Order: sequence, then C-alpha cells, then structure tokens
Amino acid sequence: MGLLKAAGRSIGSTMHDQWKDIISCENMGNDTLMVRKTTDTGVISNKSIIRVMPGQCAVIIQNGKVLDATAEEGDYNFSDSATPSFFAGNFGAVFKDMWNRFTFGGDVPNRQDIYFFNLKEIMDNKFGTATPIPYQDWSHPVPNQMTGGITPLAVKVKCYGKYTFKISDPSIFLREISGTADVYKKDDIVEQIRAEVIAVFQNILNELGTEKYKIPVLELPSQTDEIKEMMDEKVFDEPIRRRGLSIVVFAVESVTLDEESEKYIQNYILSSNANLQQGRLTDAYADAIKSAAENDSGSMNGFMGIGMMNMAGNGIFGNTNQNIANNSNTSQNQVNSSIVNKDEKEWKCTKCGTVNTGKFCTECGNKRNEEKVCPKCGNKVEEGQKFCDECGEKIQ
Repeated sequence: MGLLKAAGRSIGSTMHDQWKDIISCENMGNDTLMVRKTTDTGVISNKSIIRVMPGQCAVIIQNGKVLDATAEEGDYNFSDSATPSFFAGNFGAVFKDMWNRFTFGGDVPNRQDIYFFNLKEIMDNKFGTATPIPYQDWSHPVPNQMTGGITPLAVKVKCYGKYTFKISDPSIFLREISGTADVYKKDDIVEQIRAEVIAVFQNILNELGTEKYKIPVLELPSQTDEIKEMMDEKVFDEPIRRRGLSIVVFAVESVTLDEESEKYIQNYILSSNANLQQGRLTDAYADAIKSAAENDSGSMNGFMGIGMMNMAGNGIFGNTNQNIANNSNTSQNQVNSSIVNKDEKEWKCTKCGTVNTGKFCTECGNKRNEEKVCPKCGNKVEEGQKFCDECGEKIQ
C-alpha cells in the first residue's frame, strides 16, 4: 500500500465518482498542530484521494505502523498495490525512519488513519520572566579590591518577548506528544514550551553576561541574531527538540531592571559623575593655589576665587573659607616680612613717638636715634644699665 501522485491538483465534480473517498484537512491555522482523519468505516478504500494542503504533512498509519507519508502538497491516490512512495520533501530520512522503526499502539485492528501535521511556523507566542533574572552587567564595572581588577555589576532583569516554533520531526511529535488524539492544539503544549523557553533564555543570559561577550544589560533586545545563534550552537533548546519541535525565532522585546538594580545603577552613575567632577576641580584647585601663592599683589583675590570654586563643588575641598583666611594671613605676613627685611629694624622716634623703619621719622623728619633705648617704653638708657629707670624693664 502506498501513495501515488494524482494527475491533477484538484478533483472536479465530474470525476468524483471514480474516487472512493477524498480525505483532506483544510486550513489548520496558527492554533492546530495535528489532526487525525479517517473514513466512516475506519478503512481507506483503494483509489481514495488524500489531499495534502500547503504547509502540511500527511502520515498514513495502519494498525500502529506507518504505511506511507508525504510533506509535499498535492492530491495523492491511495493504492493497495503500490509500494510506499515517501513523497516527503525535506522529510525523506524522517519518514524512512518511521517506516523502519515506528510502532504505535492503541489503534483498533485493521484501522487506517491519516495524521495531518501543521508544518507552518507557529507565530505570536509570548514569554516573560515571572521573577527577575540575575545578569552580570559589564557596562557598569566595579573595582575588585581583592584582585585589583574589575568585576561586572550584578543586577536583576525582567524580560519580555516573543518566539515562534514549528514541528521539525513529525514522527517524534506523534510518538512523544500528540499520540492518538483526534486534534492536538497549540494550547495543549504552549505553557510547557514557554517554561522551557524561559529556561533557555536564562542559559543565554548567563552566557551573554560572561567576560567573553560583555553585552550591556540594556542592549539585550538588539541581540536577537546572537541569541538564536547561541541557542543553536550550544543546543540550549535541546528539551524542546526532544519533542520534535524547534524554535525558529526568538526575540527579546523589552528588558527592565528591578527596583533595587535601578538604584544600583543610579548610584553608580552619580558616583562616577561626582568622582569625575572632583578630579577636575582638584586639578583646578591645585593650579589656583599655586598661582595665588606666587602672586604677591593679587593673592587675596586669587584665594577668594578658590572659595567660590569650592562652593560650586559643594565643599569637596573642606572648609575653604578658613583655608583662604589662613593662606591669606600667611601670604600677607610673608609680604610684610619681606618689606621689613629690606631695611633695618623698626625704631621709635624720640621726638614724636612714631614707629619707623628708615633712617628718618616719617612724621617729623627726626633722624633715627642711634642711642640705646628701653625696648618697652623707648626711654633712653645708659651703657651698662640693667633696668629701665622709667618702667623697670630689664635691659638685654
């Protein structure tokens, strides 16, 4: 028994009488994966027509064993004298393996059934992480005090997206999943696939977060091709393949951080900006201090500018006002000292009492007194006198 390709794609009503039965499965849509068809008697008569629609596969099973199969669209004449034809398209090896090994229990003796499989890509299957998934984010590296290197920031993400799948091996799907059901819907298995897809995605995230890839966490939605290639290369979807299914497209539509991870990254950015600003201000502060210290005439103005710079930096250099005052006093004292040292020590005019540093009094013009005087009151003392007779100060 087997299938022979009929002469025409469709059978007209005028030719209908020469065919015993026409068995077909109309549009299976996006929700039906398998449909079992047979005749009212459970036996397919000789010269019956089996019609295979685009995107379908038909497998004829009699008493639990495969008689023939095809994944090529068209009308086929069922003949009890023909050998198996296996018009299989891309499924030749699969169908021959079914012929040699496949046994399927549970059918009534002498019963013949045609199993129609939907080979089209099953679209619009959503997935989402019920709880946040850990991810190593290399776009926000953290210094490692132990090794002196850097480590990724540990965050948690919630991901949402869509995937598509299709039946890749009808024999495995029939044996492992659909069985002898009259109809097998996508809804019968989609929750299980979704759970396994999330497990697959977890493995992919672990890989993308390694030092080899270093994919930034918020760039994950743009890695669709890489995710699919990695899935195929490392066979992360192996549990799904064991059911005769395969993932065709896997697309991450959105990635969001959990609340705690958002705080981590915000603090990371604020800390980085503060360190950058402090580094710039520190260099400017050092240059300003150096410039102000070298400028005798404009030192006070220079230190005032430094104080304003510190206020703009939120006081990152400590109590700059006090520093400015101290530096200003120090600078002024240095200036005064340099002026005093240019001439002789101060002396008090004996005529008007004005303190001077030059040779003549700036007030009355009196010449500097060369005689020895009391350092406390300025009273004239004689050579060898030990105490001032005016105030009692000890004479050095």
